[in-house]
Amino acid sequence: MKNPAFAVALSAVLSTSFMATAHADKLDDIIGSGKLRCAVTLDFPPMGFRDASNAPAGFDVDYCNDLAKILGVEAEVVETPFPDRIPALISGRADVIVASTSDTLERAKTVGLTVPYFAFQMVVLTRDNTGINSFNDIKGKALGNTSGTFEAIALEGDVKKWGSGTFRAYQSQNDTLLAVAQGHIDATVVTNTVAAATIKSGKYKNLKIAGNAPYTIDYVSLGAKRSEYGLLNYLNLFVNQQVRSGRYNELFTKWVGTEIAPTDLTVPKVYY
Repeated sequence: MKNPAFAVALSAVLSTSFMATAHADKLDDIIGSGKLRCAVTLDFPPMGFRDASNAPAGFDVDYCNDLAKILGVEAEVVETPFPDRIPALISGRADVIVASTSDTLERAKTVGLTVPYFAFQMVVLTRDNTGINSFNDIKGKALGNTSGTFEAIALEGDVKKWGSGTFRAYQSQNDTLLAVAQGHIDATVVTNTVAAATIKSGKYKNLKIAGNAPYTIDYVSLGAKRSEYGLLNYLNLFVNQQVRSGRYNELFTKWVGTEIAPTDLTVPKVYY
């Protein structure tokens, strides 16, 4: 080539292009490392909790294990409180989020979200002696919820709209449930799964479900970094396979039971 400067520049461009092409994406990195690190919240039974031997257990833990098995790697549960789910992913402490993360448009500005892998119906949880028997009865009451959750955002918004009552945020699901049981707040709104598991556990004998909350179904997604298109595409296919293979219903029955029917993951006229 007659122009040495041009040849050097072209060589640099081609080298950069080749390196970008050859660079493995996150899915390749996970497979190559032999380990899948899942950010899981372990104070949100039956989705995530610690069993009698202090080992991680629940729907989300099994979901992480299923994904790792399909990838041919070992699963590592990274215990992550609700407010730290996205920071754990962005900072590199976790590869994917498997922690009942609502698929809000605001979150999607920061993290890539898959099609829903689970869906929750919201209910009112209160004590037997509060006189609360429906969602309308909580207006003007002392309420609270777990910071950063879908139901906390919705409930706090309602308290502000009503102009009466109070709202208090707690750092964990256990703190919220304890606050209701001990009378620090009158009621909270939780998922049907949490309410069923809490009452079934017998830990709080004075709690009851006081009807549904009029919130939209909370669809939750797996999460990965926005730029990892290969991993996100794989995760979407994995969710699809879990549903059509019957594994979704199997895990639901195992961890939630048969008293509550699985909420349909389809959104009519949108997908599935």
